[in-house]
Amino acid sequence: MVTDLPRRLTAELVGTFFLLLAVVGSGIMAENLSTDVGLQLLENSFATAGALTCLILTFGRVSGAHFNPVVTLWARLEGDIETKTAASYVAVQVAGAILGVMAANVIFELDVVNWSTRDRSDPALWLSEIIATFGLLMVIIGVVRTRKDHWVAISVATYIGGAYFFTSSTSFANPAVTVARTFSDTFAGIRPADAPMFIACQFIGCLLAVAVMRVTHPQ
Repeated sequence: MVTDLPRRLTAELVGTFFLLLAVVGSGIMAENLSTDVGLQLLENSFATAGALTCLILTFGRVSGAHFNPVVTLWARLEGDIETKTAASYVAVQVAGAILGVMAANVIFELDVVNWSTRDRSDPALWLSEIIATFGLLMVIIGVVRTRKDHWVAISVATYIGGAYFFTSSTSFANPAVTVARTFSDTFAGIRPADAPMFIACQFIGCLLAVAVMRVTHPQ
């Protein structure tokens, strides 16, 4: 009999795998289909938002459909999960994300590991990641605390799809996604050297959102 934690971890692994397959795979496909950067970003955002909606609907009742270490951090701060469980979530999220990028590379006939050379080292991008992650947590916390859980999937996916365009960083807003995207030198990639600052900014954005939402949306 499958115990609860392995079931939840499997959901997080598979969900994050398909999320990154969508993010990177659609980015590669967009590059193959068009030379217009704006159209590439539109295609990438549409595919990501669509996949994210389906994945949250599929796994939300199993694991909470975090697919994101900052979402797991919020759940831990709220006392919804234990520290050990949170650490396990993050581990499988990162693993699933990396495997998803590798799968995208392979199915588009690229090297399994194709280290990114895309420069994302500008301070404006760091601020963008703080804002993008703040907004993501704001939406999740606000929707959950107003007891509209059935709107989480469409709200989160719509926000991410929009944030692709209103943030200069194209809204990574996810440490697992950031790590995994270093493995693909494509439209969605980020240089390994640039990833740590993105991740730091994402956690800053998360903590700021938690603090603000405790004022505006107390439990």
